[in-house]
Amino acid sequence: MTEPDLLVGKGEDFMLRLYDYYDSGNGYKVRLLLAHLGIRYEYVETDILKGETRTPEFLALNPNGRVPLVVLEDGPLAESNAILFYFAEGTPYLPADKLGRARVLQWLFFEQYSHEPYVAVARFLLRHTAPDDPRREVLEQRQKGGYAALGVMERHLAENPFFVGDRYSIADIALYAYTHVADQGGFELSSFPCLRAWLARVERQAGYERMLLKHRGT
Repeated sequence: MTEPDLLVGKGEDFMLRLYDYYDSGNGYKVRLLLAHLGIRYEYVETDILKGETRTPEFLALNPNGRVPLVVLEDGPLAESNAILFYFAEGTPYLPADKLGRARVLQWLFFEQYSHEPYVAVARFLLRHTAPDDPRREVLEQRQKGGYAALGVMERHLAENPFFVGDRYSIADIALYAYTHVADQGGFELSSFPCLRAWLARVERQAGYERMLLKHRGT
């Protein structure tokens, strides 16, 4: 990763910048929403496995040392679900009513506390660690927690087409990111028919973009 200037311009000359790691589901959430919205951006590949989020330059943008990170005209914004909320404001991907917005937040918190720590971590362990890596000792526990989260989703989707109301929102985007690659974490989805039908509905949305193994640019 090379370190460009913090901002590339102001006003009409400004280009949104996204620091991201190609295999990150959290980063994919942001890429997917930006694709739906047709927003152009500069992609800065940031390899977490090489420590590129721990450089002084990156830490100056995000002291927490994590991707995704966007650099807006007003400065940097971190945390994938906060970024989703920012870009969804005033669009069909975030309800306008108070209760609808709170329910979106409910699922965003669920994703970060009950889903991502299990489904995403299991995936990371199987994709990026050796079979004898001691970190894999928690794999079974992570898969158990992941199945619990998938069960919550299955029960909700048995009665609802999407997670908030009857329309696609950033709640769906947040949960889709790691769920659609859950098999890479050792999860078997054949017993989750409602969840699988929901995955297909997400993939039919206008502007849908796949999670690529390598980002092809915009």
